[in-house]
Amino acid sequence: MLLQLRNIFKWVQQGGQRVFLLKDINLEVQEGEFISIMGPSGSGKSTLLNVIGMLDTFDEGEYDFLNESVHTLKEKYRSNLYKEYIGFVFQSYHLLDDLTVEENLEMPLLYKKIKGSERKALVADMLDRFNIVGKKDLFPAQLSGGQQQLVGVARALIANPKLILADEPTGNLNSQQSEEIMQLFKKLNEEEGVTIIQVTHSEKNAAYGSRIINLLDGRKI
Repeated sequence: MLLQLRNIFKWVQQGGQRVFLLKDINLEVQEGEFISIMGPSGSGKSTLLNVIGMLDTFDEGEYDFLNESVHTLKEKYRSNLYKEYIGFVFQSYHLLDDLTVEENLEMPLLYKKIKGSERKALVADMLDRFNIVGKKDLFPAQLSGGQQQLVGVARALIANPKLILADEPTGNLNSQQSEEIMQLFKKLNEEEGVTIIQVTHSEKNAAYGSRIINLLDGRKI
C-alpha cells in the first residue's frame, strides 16, 4: 500500500458556517496504480490532490503514506517526505521564473542532495528525453506554454519519484503534445511502476488511468 486516506474532511469557515471542500474521503492507493480524478469545477479535485501531496492540510481524518502517519508528522518531516517521493505536475507549470530551464530541472536534485556530476547527467538525460536540449539556457518566459509544460513534467520526473501527482497536466497543450505527455505517463506507469494520480476534465486522458474516481461537492460518488 502506497497511501491511505481515512475519513478525510476539509472545510473553510464562511459567515459562521462550515463550507466543506472535502467530505469523508476514503481512498486506498496501491503502488503502481494509475488513477484519474474527475468532477466538475469546485468539486474538490485539486484540494484532494494537494492533500495527497502534503501541500494542503486537512481538518479531520487520517492519512498514511508509506506507513507514516502524515497527520501526526511535523511540518519539516512532512516536506522531506514529499520531496523524497512525490513529483508534482501543475497546469500552471510553477517553474521558477528567474532560473533557466536547466536550473529549474536541477532544483529537485538539490533538495535530494545529489552530487554535482550526477545532477548534470540526470539533467542532460531529461533535456534529451524531452527534446529540449536547445532550450536549456532559456528562461520560462521565453518558452511557449507547451514547452513550459514539458519542462514542468521533466522536473517532476527527474528525481525519480514513487508517486506523480498531475493537476490537469495537459491543460495548456495542443492535442499532439497532450498525447505525448499521456503516453509518457503510461510508459512510466507500466515500465517503471511509477504510481500516478491525475486530475483531469478530459475523458480521453482519464481513460489512461486504470481507475477513475468521481468527486462531487467534495464527496466521492
